[in-house]
Amino acid sequence: MAAQGQGLHRELLARHRAVMPNWMALYYDEPIEIASASGRRVTDREGRTYLDFFAGILTNAVGYDVPEISDAVRAQLATGVLHTSTLYLIEKQVELAEKIAELSGIPDAKVFFTNSGTEANETALMLATQYRRSDQVMALRNSYHGRAFATVAITGNRGWSASSLSPVKVSWVHGGYRFRSPFRHLSDADYVKACVDDLREVIEVTTSGDVACMIVEPIQGVGGFALPPDGLFAAFKEVLDEYGILLISDEVQTGWGRTGENFWGIQAHGVVPDAMTFAKGLGNGLAIGGVVARGDLMDCLGANSLSTFGGNPVSTAGALATLDYVLEHDLQANAAKLGALLFEGLRAIANDNPVVGDVRGKGLMIGIELVDADGGPAPKAAVAVLEGARERGLLIGKGGLYGNVIRLAPPMTLTEDEVAEALVALRGAIEEASA
Repeated sequence: MAAQGQGLHRELLARHRAVMPNWMALYYDEPIEIASASGRRVTDREGRTYLDFFAGILTNAVGYDVPEISDAVRAQLATGVLHTSTLYLIEKQVELAEKIAELSGIPDAKVFFTNSGTEANETALMLATQYRRSDQVMALRNSYHGRAFATVAITGNRGWSASSLSPVKVSWVHGGYRFRSPFRHLSDADYVKACVDDLREVIEVTTSGDVACMIVEPIQGVGGFALPPDGLFAAFKEVLDEYGILLISDEVQTGWGRTGENFWGIQAHGVVPDAMTFAKGLGNGLAIGGVVARGDLMDCLGANSLSTFGGNPVSTAGALATLDYVLEHDLQANAAKLGALLFEGLRAIANDNPVVGDVRGKGLMIGIELVDADGGPAPKAAVAVLEGARERGLLIGKGGLYGNVIRLAPPMTLTEDEVAEALVALRGAIEEASA
């Protein structure tokens, strides 16, 4: 049966390569198809079951086969209305927007729904550049904001920058990736000061001053779950306010309580942004994203616009059920509690294995940076850990500027027993990669 299943994987891989783009990444030397799932476990076409610690790139925030979410989607399907477009009123869309606006903490907030995080960030850029009448944008080094034209332009990670062409003029600021920063040796306070000084110099030297916005990830996702000291973005905001520059927080990966200590990642910095973008975990697998922003910023467009599919009846019904589940079951608290357990176990593994150069993150969003004997990036070790974990029944992620960071982001319904199980698999994979 296993051989037959593996044959199905290989056959599907051959078909995939014949019709899908060569640049479309696949995990593993022998890629797998997820055929079924429940809770935090997925089963591939071969019939092997894994504990999922990457959740469809942080998207299956509540896990798999959740009755409350499935029932909400089925109820909408039963009406016969899968789609109407935003030319018509959609009650679930309005109800979801009301909740997100309230949760955002942004004054007089309004919400626009999209189909993905990429599209959400494109929308945020359009709003900011129109509001400020400027095509200048600042972004962080090592960032990732999507795969469309403008979002690739503001992605500060060469591995994901498919084109040097850009509809906006971008200036890059230090701060997000501390482990290999030239300021890494500094204390938290001095690190923040150095990054703020850099921000001010970037504005004064590389821009005309009337910059539209700065966009930041509170924790850099694709960049390897890198994060600055708390308070950096509040310090940035003081400088931005001097120039009237908007602050956009990309919460595509950090939203909905995943960081444990806060519902939104930016809240760790004690600052309210002018806009936030979101996606991934909100739909628990359904395609939905969006922007929540100050009302005057959201309303600044002078032309007609709409979203054919963004916030459609099915996606908003499922997203509303997901958000309700997250709040009613206090998954933010669970992320904080189990994230602490996971950190404790990972630091013990790091102490025994010099290949682990850094363990970082918050809540259930943790990066393990792997290094060689000289402290340089060890991407081959990361591949070995990825494969070794899978062999031990654990699915994990990989990222970072150099492809040397293991990313852990399981569903927020994770249990203590599953943390223990994952730590055993990770220890084995890391020790094997270190040998």
